[in-house]
Amino acid sequence: MSTDSKVLYIIVCAAGPAGEVGQLAKLAQDDGWTVQIIATPSALDFIDVPALEEQTGRPVRNQYRKPGDPKSPRADAIIVAPATFNTINKFAQGIADTYALGLLAEAPGLGIPVVVLPFVNSAFASRAPLHRSIEQLRLEGVEVLLGPGEFEPHAPGSGGDHFNGYPWQLALDRVSRRYLTGPSL
Repeated sequence: MSTDSKVLYIIVCAAGPAGEVGQLAKLAQDDGWTVQIIATPSALDFIDVPALEEQTGRPVRNQYRKPGDPKSPRADAIIVAPATFNTINKFAQGIADTYALGLLAEAPGLGIPVVVLPFVNSAFASRAPLHRSIEQLRLEGVEVLLGPGEFEPHAPGSGGDHFNGYPWQLALDRVSRRYLTGPSL
């Protein structure tokens, strides 16, 4: 792995498509990104950590490193996928109670492009807190892919029917474009 390559952090949350996050990692690697997987604590039960570590050649991170442990390379861009209702709302509020949220809380201030690809049902998507959070994130230059032609919420209880076709490529395309053009506020 070259230290000159662009580094993509993929922050994975505990939602149905999380088990397939290796697809996004592969797409990113094929596009020349060095991939660092960051998992929320709950996401660890959804993903195959050893397989992702083998695929990326990097440890899956889910907590802050201890003093003296090697640092991960700095992110050039971040994708949050699948992003949950909880993570989107905490990110917008600046809550940094996990390693993943700590990274997200700091990223806009550092000018790191962030793309959020939700996986929420229509009941969550109809809630005012989510609408306010998405508006806040967009005002800070975070791209949230929710709506027609992006991620469209499914009916409650039908999430399992929507894992196939989850738009991993869309998230990568958007973050690649943002990386090349820079964040727009």
